[in-house]
Amino acid sequence: MSVSRETLIPTYFGERKEEISRYAEILATWGIERGLIGPKEGDRIWERHIANCIPVTTLIEKGASLLDIGSGAGLPGIVIALARPELKVTLLEPLQRRCDFLNEVVAELKLDIAVARGRAESFRGSFQVVTARAVAPLPKLLTVSWHLVAPSGAVLAMKGEAAQAELEEAEVEARKVFKKVAKSQVHEIQLGELPLARVVEIRKV
Repeated sequence: MSVSRETLIPTYFGERKEEISRYAEILATWGIERGLIGPKEGDRIWERHIANCIPVTTLIEKGASLLDIGSGAGLPGIVIALARPELKVTLLEPLQRRCDFLNEVVAELKLDIAVARGRAESFRGSFQVVTARAVAPLPKLLTVSWHLVAPSGAVLAMKGEAAQAELEEAEVEARKVFKKVAKSQVHEIQLGELPLARVVEIRKV
């Protein structure tokens, strides 16, 4: 299924259409030059990266505080911030060179979001939503991030076809370790022409 940027921009980035277009350009240039995006990904920035991050934005409550773990090139954190400008977004990334890139992008796009350097397991804070894309298998992701989730908050992990299997494995682990899981589910989200997306939600009581 092909994804048209002409449809994506007005539908999901109405207030930030210039910024999302510039961000796509940055990923295709600086992102590839600095090794944050694969060298063959330039033609697939919209389809493979930006479109992939949109569905998770539909699960986030208005005005929530959000921490994007292992943000890398800013996916999904910067896409979320552009699609949902009212959110309080923090990007967390352990590598200095990636933090430098993220800070440059935030400055270039004039975004009111924070960039922090660190690993999730040693970071401190309380967020209503913690997001992750391709960071770690779900059981490990919960282990390193659960202390960052506020009461009644949630981890939203973007996953592929094995989402349900990962969730089942994580639930066993979570009940042993955390004992504070209120609910967990796999959201299968189909938005317009976007490919089917799977987001695992694990919510704290």
